Amino acid sequence: MKATGIVRRIDDLGRVVIPKEIRRTMRIREGDPLEIYTDSDGEVIFKKYSPIGELGTFSHQYADVLFKVSGNPVVVCDRDHVIAVSGIPKKEMLERRIAPELEDLMEKRKNYLRDRQNSVPGMQPVEGVDRYALAAMPILAAGDVCGAILMMDGDSPSEDAADNSKLMQAAALFLGRQMEE
Repeated sequence: MKATGIVRRIDDLGRVVIPKEIRRTMRIREGDPLEIYTDSDGEVIFKKYSPIGELGTFSHQYADVLFKVSGNPVVVCDRDHVIAVSGIPKKEMLERRIAPELEDLMEKRKNYLRDRQNSVPGMQPVEGVDRYALAAMPILAAGDVCGAILMMDGDSPSEDAADNSKLMQAAALFLGRQMEE
């Protein structure tokens, strides 16, 4: 744990303000759920809650199935990090932060399909990873965006993601339904 040197007092309603610099650095937005942890030493720890993270094992299995069916690598992420990968070495992608471009896409609830006719390589959805998305679909649960599912460029040339767009839409809807249950 890293000390910030910032001290805040609890108000009469039990509230404490998390400084703007920390919220910006940790990508905590208004309305984001925070999970509260305590330990025997009296520490209170706030952690961003990822509802799709609860489906970790299930997300990995679903990504594996999509990879086997489509032949393209598949990535599942929550609103901040990659939580499941198939078809790409896990240590390359797992737990990495998503790029602001993907964050913006999710916030606007837009689907992304790369145009192979265009000479621009496309969107790099994960920070620090030199791989491009073929398709990205937001995962919605109870009307809220909780993550995204992506089909990525693989190591070998493959078919256009547009051919798999219905598969990706079905995956996003299915994972959203699982979140609601």
